[in-house]
Amino acid sequence: MRRWVIVAVVAVVVLAAAGGGAWWLLRPRARPEPVAAAYLEAWGRKDWPAMQAQVAAPPADFAARHTDMLENLRAAEASFAPGPATVTDDRAEVPFQARLQLRALGEWPYQGVLRLVRRDDRWRVDWSPATLHPDLAPGLRFQRTRSWPERAPILAADGSELAGPGPVVAVSLVGERVKSPAAVAKALVTYVGVSRDQARNLLADADRRPNQLVPVAVLAEADYRSIRDFIHPVPGLSFQNGVGRETNGPASARLLVGSVDPVTADDLKRLGAPYQTGDVTGHGNGLEAAFERQLAGSPSGEVRLVDKDGAEAKVLHRFAGEDGKPLQTTLDPQLQRAGELALAPVGKPAALVAVKPSSGELLAVVNLPYNGYNRALLGRYPPGSTFKVITAGALLSSGLRPADPVDCPKEVSIGGRRFGNFEDEVLGRIPFSSAFAHSCNTAFVQQATKRLDGDELVAAAGRFGFGVEPAPGIAAVTSRVPPPSDQADLAAEAFGQGRVTASPLQMAMVAATVVQGRWRQPRLVTAGAETEGGGGESPDPLDRQVAGTLRTLMRQVVTEGTAAPAKLPGKVGGKTGTAEFGTGSPLPTHAWFIGFRGDLAFSVVVEDGGVGGRVAAPVAARFLRGL
Repeated sequence: MRRWVIVAVVAVVVLAAAGGGAWWLLRPRARPEPVAAAYLEAWGRKDWPAMQAQVAAPPADFAARHTDMLENLRAAEASFAPGPATVTDDRAEVPFQARLQLRALGEWPYQGVLRLVRRDDRWRVDWSPATLHPDLAPGLRFQRTRSWPERAPILAADGSELAGPGPVVAVSLVGERVKSPAAVAKALVTYVGVSRDQARNLLADADRRPNQLVPVAVLAEADYRSIRDFIHPVPGLSFQNGVGRETNGPASARLLVGSVDPVTADDLKRLGAPYQTGDVTGHGNGLEAAFERQLAGSPSGEVRLVDKDGAEAKVLHRFAGEDGKPLQTTLDPQLQRAGELALAPVGKPAALVAVKPSSGELLAVVNLPYNGYNRALLGRYPPGSTFKVITAGALLSSGLRPADPVDCPKEVSIGGRRFGNFEDEVLGRIPFSSAFAHSCNTAFVQQATKRLDGDELVAAAGRFGFGVEPAPGIAAVTSRVPPPSDQADLAAEAFGQGRVTASPLQMAMVAATVVQGRWRQPRLVTAGAETEGGGGESPDPLDRQVAGTLRTLMRQVVTEGTAAPAKLPGKVGGKTGTAEFGTGSPLPTHAWFIGFRGDLAFSVVVEDGGVGGRVAAPVAARFLRGL
């Protein structure tokens, strides 16, 4: 022990004798880890000068090498985490974990190595192309690829395609070729279906990027051919043939399907990853947009090293992507076409909805005209006397019986307001069943204000789906029966006027509820579809006896009541409606008919169509004969 102490003391004395300049021998030598950590942290925040200050011999294009890597890969973010250093004399290696977030593809992780050299007791990064990635060598550069899988088809109930792959023409705008912005805007609005605001924005975009293609729309080849003579000669418009989305099946189904077009700035905000400019997405209030993720899948891609000619040298990473999944709808093409033929003669905006009461499946949803507004699911109308099905259900629950006598005068006064019958009809004292069959307003007004209060009428409507959010798979409005504010309000709502609003979908579901005895959530897609939200909670079922009596009453409307002249084929039950709206004297009216036959329920509305029994009921008759 004493020997070691003596040696130590001698060493201290020798060092002291050598003077202060020898104390550096005791100072700990610099480590490479702080330099590596500072370099990698600066790399993550794209601070090229700070990185370059840590490099022993940086190339003249140091910053460009790094920015080219990020730009070629479209990296939105990058982070680099160092590992433990391995030091051998004046050289060191520090492994690091890189994570690059590539726009519209995902994260690319890789293991890199930072090599350092010590000079004058200072560590510096010994930079080479391999510092960016171990496989990067002189003459190579980074490249990324990205492609979407073929968009999955939308199928009808019988398996036929409503939308799928097909020849398309992509319409684009080239700013430097535009001679007349007004002519371009007119062509896009009139023939391509672009709104005026969209056309204005597209022209502004093309003006900012005059030598680049600005995507406008992707048209099915057949649609393009039909307007080619009008849009092809317009300077500034460009057309490219390709394979894209084609709609098939009944023409009226296109509105339900929607379209597939280039993404907009708003789309990119809504969709987020993995979408980017130049991609396509579903548009409109249809299935293409509602089931975008399911139909589109996700893109695949690669990170590659390529030579100066673009020839692949090595694949560094693969993004697998995911195929889209077909969307099966409940639409029956035969019923859809029957609806088209039934509505064709009316000559006014109209809608027809057919549903399967036992399942809630929508079998046909037809709008006239075929393009534009989906009034079948989004329209809000006063239902008029078709609402008497609900009021009758409430009255039956209150104890009124079909044979009970009721009065049907020309008009009555309730709460200071006068209510009359259509065309001043007077039926006198008749059974309630006859008042229903012949749609006597004054009988219903008197019985409703005598036997019901506002809450009871609202509750009765709720059992038929009013106030319940429908979730068929695409957008659909919720129908409403606001609580009546007084007796006059209750009287108006009792025959579907006042503040009552209903969609054609809702009124088809009223007929379906009568058939099935309970309201079911309407469905436009099969149970396996990836829907968002399940709609409102299903209401309580109808009383079985009430439902049976309503079926009998609705059958009487067809056999001897207001729908009898239409001669509806088969064992049909129904209810006509003539719903007043707007202003004027006399007030204009929408024509309604709702009905059922077997496991089929349906509704028809013709806007400003006149009388339900004379206009809408014949449409229903044509529809049923078409089946």
